[in-house]
Amino acid sequence: MDTLLFMQTLHIASAVLALLVFVLRAFTLFIGTQNQQPNPKGRVAFVAVQHLSYTLLVITGVALLVMNQFQVHAWFYAKILLFFVLLSSQIKAYKKDETILLAQRRAGLVLGAIAFVSIIGLIMIKPVFG
Repeated sequence: MDTLLFMQTLHIASAVLALLVFVLRAFTLFIGTQNQQPNPKGRVAFVAVQHLSYTLLVITGVALLVMNQFQVHAWFYAKILLFFVLLSSQIKAYKKDETILLAQRRAGLVLGAIAFVSIIGLIMIKPVFG
């Protein structure tokens, strides 16, 4: 199997895993919440799988970037920016802090969902800027 194809497949698989964990973990903000905190059941597993998927995304993304000799389209930069928005919204939504209200956590989840959908849209449309 070609190395580039393998890396692309691994990158897509890690993105699908990240999306699956994003959706499953979102339920913890709506079902079984305790004292403005997400449902603690499965927290360790969700965090572990989420970290694994995001780490794989970054590693395979950097590897693909190197394989393509850092030649990217303009929408690539928007994708990276949206990825940081996704990460920061997830941090806000699931941080262990009693001062963060459940409504703020859910707002962070909505921002993350918008960022995730936008990333997928950019990948599918591949717009030409400029």
